[in-house]
Amino acid sequence: MKKIHGLFWFRHDLRLHDNPALSALSEQVDAMTCVYLYPKPYTSSHVPDEFGDGQCQKLFRDQSLLALRDALQAIGSDLLIVERDESCEARQIASLCEQLKVDVLGVTADGGFYERQSVAQIRASVTSLKIASEQSGTLFNEEALPFEINDMPNVFTAFRKKVEKYADVSSPAETVTALPPALDTQCESLSLDPEGNNGNFKGGESAGTTHLQYYFGETRAASEYKKTRNDMDGWLPSTKFSPWLANGSLSPRTVYQRLRRYEEDVEQNESTYWIFFELLWREFFHWLQMKHGADWFAYSGFQDNTPDTRFDKQTLKRWCDGNTGYDIVDACMRQLNQTGYMSNRGRQLVASCLVHELDHDWRSGAAYFEKQLIDYDVASNWGNWLYLAGVGSDPRGHRRFDLKKQADFYDKDGSFRATWLK
Repeated sequence: MKKIHGLFWFRHDLRLHDNPALSALSEQVDAMTCVYLYPKPYTSSHVPDEFGDGQCQKLFRDQSLLALRDALQAIGSDLLIVERDESCEARQIASLCEQLKVDVLGVTADGGFYERQSVAQIRASVTSLKIASEQSGTLFNEEALPFEINDMPNVFTAFRKKVEKYADVSSPAETVTALPPALDTQCESLSLDPEGNNGNFKGGESAGTTHLQYYFGETRAASEYKKTRNDMDGWLPSTKFSPWLANGSLSPRTVYQRLRRYEEDVEQNESTYWIFFELLWREFFHWLQMKHGADWFAYSGFQDNTPDTRFDKQTLKRWCDGNTGYDIVDACMRQLNQTGYMSNRGRQLVASCLVHELDHDWRSGAAYFEKQLIDYDVASNWGNWLYLAGVGSDPRGHRRFDLKKQADFYDKDGSFRATWLK
């Protein structure tokens, strides 16, 4: 009897907990291989290659992948890490499927325009291939939403009111504890370098779940979240879940489940609700990018107006390097360059500066963040930049911040600026 071969394609789901697509594939095949396509150094027409090195992001990714490989090996499987063919990753996966005589491809459904396009191309090119695809990167499954994607509100408040009233958060899937034996691929995995320091941010599922338990189980930070979330620096003022959520080392449904347990066992207040509120913002941008497709990356976004800005290399360099002359902005950008992370308040201020004070094309800012952030997420990153540039979901048109007023309010004693401008 012919053995059924499977291939699981890890993308933004680098975990064994709450990974229903991985479970679904394992139940359908006799042997399977897991693969990750490792991206080449980031390039974009909006940011010169020499701007930013992306090393913090690379370190976090490498740590996450090596942790995943170790976890897979512990349950009898393995992870093949190969360099991504940036010209056509769909063709690369299709070729690997043909080479390994794969009958079923497992992949977690993703709302990103290019991610969805790749899966569609694979379906079209290998018509005999069965695809096992499940959702787990969002709080809600698509069928639970109280609207069709094309009819969803473009404004967050309207979205929030609908989903809070009508949609149920999906329960996390059971952790995968066993997989069919690995196929012999005759391919050698890339050598990765997990050595380095991103502060408290260490990549990998175990690190993410450990931080989740620490935050809700050993601190009461969740009870103060709404008061502290705009702090410019520090470990506990905000949840810091975003890096692990971004590459899927941590499931949003697991975060939500742990939040609810905190509310039952410790305290439920406005701050604990605000953590859910922020998860809903992440959700909103995920589904909105599905609605708008390629317009997510367009200069005029999905609004019928075109920004009056331009690209200027020297202006952009000053912003990227933290040399704009706006001290709060420069401190935030230097923090980003050194750590791969920046507070949410900081992101709003530096975006406002680039677009409104420096009159620069917002897409350069979004692209630079894509290169540098350890918590880069296509939906949240580009969605927030669209919002600040006035070509996205902001009902007021655009957000321009008074940078001096913001600095005086959020860095009253100047300690944040002193730390990063020294």
